[in-house]
Amino acid sequence: MTEKEISTEEKILEAASKVFTEKGFAGTRTRDIAEEAGINLALLNYYYRSKEKLFEQVMKVKILLLFGQILPIITNEKTTLEEKIDLATDKYIDILSKNPNLPLFVISEIQKKNSELTSVIPIKRVFQNSAIMRQIKEKQPHFNPLHFLITFLGMTVFPFVAKPVLRSFELIQEDDFQQFINERRKLIPIWIKTLLELKIES
Repeated sequence: MTEKEISTEEKILEAASKVFTEKGFAGTRTRDIAEEAGINLALLNYYYRSKEKLFEQVMKVKILLLFGQILPIITNEKTTLEEKIDLATDKYIDILSKNPNLPLFVISEIQKKNSELTSVIPIKRVFQNSAIMRQIKEKQPHFNPLHFLITFLGMTVFPFVAKPVLRSFELIQEDDFQQFINERRKLIPIWIKTLLELKIES
């Protein structure tokens, strides 16, 4: 594949991601994507024969973006639990700051009955056997490690999901949101590490 072809395909995927996120699958026409990418409809159809195929590819990219960059961190046998928390927090904040609509977009697709996206990354198998699950269990042997992972995801992901609500009620302004997120970048590791150090009995 030539450099020009790669560039065109990337442009299509970026345009499709933007339009699907704004309009949803049902509200998007392939013509909208072609216009956003600055190409003609025939060229788009050359790369992707249907809207369904293009949407599937966009979703695979988004799933890999949301989970693929985190998995090497949580499965690393050489880093401590504390280091994993620091690294995962930084990585998630970076990803979500650049892609604030990513969580809702991915969650809405995964919930669909016929979604095949759960097969893109074997989340269950990887998480169950990951170093971080074992390390959390060693810290808190009486509790399911998922409690701590869900708490971590809530702390990192939920502010981006809640952003429209926060803005609607004028609890935070657009210009202040990134500063708020940068503060959470420092606070989340402290909160999670504190929870893991607490003496909790079943």
